[in-house]
Amino acid sequence: MTDTVLSSANREVVIGFGRPFVLIGERINPTGRKLLAEEMKKGDFSRVEADAIAQVEAGAHMLDVNAGIPLADEPAILAKTIELVQSLTDVPLCIDSSVVAALEAGLAAYKGKPLLNSVTGEDERLEAVLPLVKKYGCAVVAISNDDTGISQDINVRFDVAKKIVERASDYGIPRSDVIVDPLVMPVGAVPTAGRDVLQLVHRLRTELEVNTTCGASNLSFGLPNRHGLNAAFISMAIGAGMTSAITNPLREELMTGIRGADVIMAADKECSNWLRAYRPAAPSGEGRGRRISRRRQNDS
Repeated sequence: MTDTVLSSANREVVIGFGRPFVLIGERINPTGRKLLAEEMKKGDFSRVEADAIAQVEAGAHMLDVNAGIPLADEPAILAKTIELVQSLTDVPLCIDSSVVAALEAGLAAYKGKPLLNSVTGEDERLEAVLPLVKKYGCAVVAISNDDTGISQDINVRFDVAKKIVERASDYGIPRSDVIVDPLVMPVGAVPTAGRDVLQLVHRLRTELEVNTTCGASNLSFGLPNRHGLNAAFISMAIGAGMTSAITNPLREELMTGIRGADVIMAADKECSNWLRAYRPAAPSGEGRGRRISRRRQNDS
């Protein structure tokens, strides 16, 4: 069983093999967004509201929520942000923090089954986060690094992921509730980073049999036309077996790449999502039957 079932109070999203790719909207995150950080710190959540609504309207299946603001009460701000976002939309959320107290505050405020972002391979971190995952019955992102840092060797990263999955099992957390982040490095700094992560995703799928996710935009850091490069990467990652990613749904080229990859990988049954997004509107006064008849005539 590889399906990771996540939910809000009244909507369910499933991440799994052979299913449509799940896009987790990245924009509710003050990291690198000075204005958003200042507003959230002062209790102004108008930009959070706008970002939440815009991302869902653009096609995000889930939203990542982060409140990592220096010198601020992160647990309180994260809990408040989660409550606000859940009042605006019914998509499931990814609760994102490096602070364990903030993760727990977010879990306590959440209605449904969220994705917790994240746990790494350090023993201290595993012992702090995995009991929360078990207590609240959520799923967790397992990041493939430990106290030795991020290895350039994908075999080492695979072993870290395997360790986290096995340690989670010791806590009674099923493999299906552990989503591995293989760690996407910038190709501008590490030329083989894209190829390496695609190979690792394939191994995680076929050998460890876990779902995967990543921060897709890391790949293009420091390069021009980042969104074009991200779109190319995400399509190839889906082909390699990746099942979700935290990225920006407001970029149309990225959404086209994801929808197209789903069609090509036979995850979009009868191309229904593609047709819903891109089928031209019917000309005024012309019914569906006449359009089909004309198309058949043209094809004959």
